[in-house]
Order: sequence, then structure tokens, then C-alpha cells
Amino acid sequence: MNLYDITVIGREDNKDVEIQLGEYKNKVLLIVNTATACGLTPQYEALEFLYRKYQSQGFVVLDFPCNQFKEQAKGSDEEIGAFCSLKYDTTFPRFKKIEVNGENESPLYTFLKNAKTKGEGRGSWLMNMLINFFSHLNGKSVKDSDIKWNFEKFLIDRKGNVVRRFSPTVKPEQLEVYIQQLLKD
Repeated sequence: MNLYDITVIGREDNKDVEIQLGEYKNKVLLIVNTATACGLTPQYEALEFLYRKYQSQGFVVLDFPCNQFKEQAKGSDEEIGAFCSLKYDTTFPRFKKIEVNGENESPLYTFLKNAKTKGEGRGSWLMNMLINFFSHLNGKSVKDSDIKWNFEKFLIDRKGNVVRRFSPTVKPEQLEVYIQQLLKD
């Protein structure tokens, strides 16, 4: 299986719509599990900045809200979308709320977590320690490959390969150099 074979659920006109990730073939993607009531939620602003800056060159942010970590993505998909649009003026694609770990995890996240990457970016060691602690305490992260918290990021090249995985505390603006490099390839 490759990334482009995976189907996810999007929202159009308040209805669930199946979307084949093959629609994003030949694009550089940044896939992020998000939450609207998290200390990291302001990252939406930088994600939107990157999306607008590089969209014309083939860059897309794919937003997958997830309520698995301290229930920080409460509300319906419509409420989450309205919050992000009003508070952060986001325009990148947002999908139906999913699970990123456990027996109900999305096949997308199974694929992403199993991919071999060139390395994992890390943010502050203290923040990562706290995220790991709360994630285990919350029972949502058990394996080393599991998503630890909201706003973990996966960078995908134009061929659908996962090339980098970034911890939640790595700020989107720190990814710009990697995005630029992939857009040139």
C-alpha cells in the first residue's frame, strides 16, 4: 500500500465525502493531527502562513483533527472548522475527526507511523518530556511509534514518501527549509 491508495473522509456541504489521497499526487504534503483547545493550537497560524506562501508551488497542509489527547478537539467537525476559520483564518483542507492511535486508528496514521523517515525533528526536551508523560498517562500512546500529542507533523515528498516526522513542539516555521527543499525536487 502507498499513501495515494488511502481514502480519508472529508466534509463538503456538511456531508461526509470519501477522498482518495491520490488527489494530492505530485504535491508536497504536511499532514498534522490537530486540536482546537490545546496549548499548541496557535500553530494553526504558522501552518496557514506556510500554506499560503507555498500553495502555488504545490504545497498542501492536510489537517486531521483528533480528540484522543485530553479531549482537546471537542465539538463537531463543523464547529472545529468554524473555529479554525474564524480564529486563524485557515484555508487548507481539513478532514473529519479521526483517531491516530489504537484499535480505531485511521489507516492513514498506521501508514505514516510505519514509514521510515530521515529523522525526527525535536522541540524543547522539557516540552517533549511532558508530552510523553501526559500521553502515557492518558493511555493514548503506548508504542514508540505512536503519536504522542496534538500537532505531530509528517512531511511527505511529491512521490508520496514520508521523509520527516516532527514532534508536536517543533514549530511549523522550523519546517520551512525542508518544505523549500522538497518543492525544488
